[in-house]
Amino acid sequence: MWTKQHWIEDHTLDGTAERAAGRGIIERQSLHQEIVSRLRDMIIEGELQPGERLYEIPLGESLGVSRTPLREALKSLASEGLVELAPGRGAVVRQFTRKDVHDMLVLIRSMEELAARLACEVASDEDIRRVRELHDRMRAHYEAGERMEYYKLNQQIHSSLVALADNPHLSAFHATLQARLKRIRFIGHEGPERWAAAMAEHEDIVAALEKRDVERLVEIIGKHLHNAWLRVRDAV
Repeated sequence: MWTKQHWIEDHTLDGTAERAAGRGIIERQSLHQEIVSRLRDMIIEGELQPGERLYEIPLGESLGVSRTPLREALKSLASEGLVELAPGRGAVVRQFTRKDVHDMLVLIRSMEELAARLACEVASDEDIRRVRELHDRMRAHYEAGERMEYYKLNQQIHSSLVALADNPHLSAFHATLQARLKRIRFIGHEGPERWAAAMAEHEDIVAALEKRDVERLVEIIGKHLHNAWLRVRDAV
């Protein structure tokens, strides 16, 4: 298996490979989910920029993996909407227009408002308690300044809220859009003021859910998703 030292001795890294290598070689060879996770995080954090071509050979070598599992991982990221597989260009980090982002956030807002109404009717107390546990873990990461850990739990909470509606079709459509907006939603937490505002909105969401206060829950989710657009619109 390639090692980072062998790679450095034998090759000159391009920009993409340098950034991947900086995160360390993937050690295990049950690779698929690890490669997907590694590349997804690099896209979310902006290390791989929208429109950037992903060169298979240097990227694979820097991660310590062969081209076959890397290509399978890129196909998975393409199915999530984070990568495009363009004929003649290979894999490219997907780039959305401002209108794309706005339109998807409008749909997510509508879906989460609907899910909130259904959840207040059908969710069990145990289901709601699990959302509270996720929220408390997310708050701990916020207080520790651990942005990526916070973000991943943030996205899990949004998915969990939709899942409380017990409508698998709604959950599936929501998951598709949420996957495409991973980088955009991450940008929405940049800066202490934006991050604090997003955290406060989540506090209100969970409190309203625990009370099954449907009108308040719908209101604060709508506000949260509207503010999500305001927090990212200048960055896209």
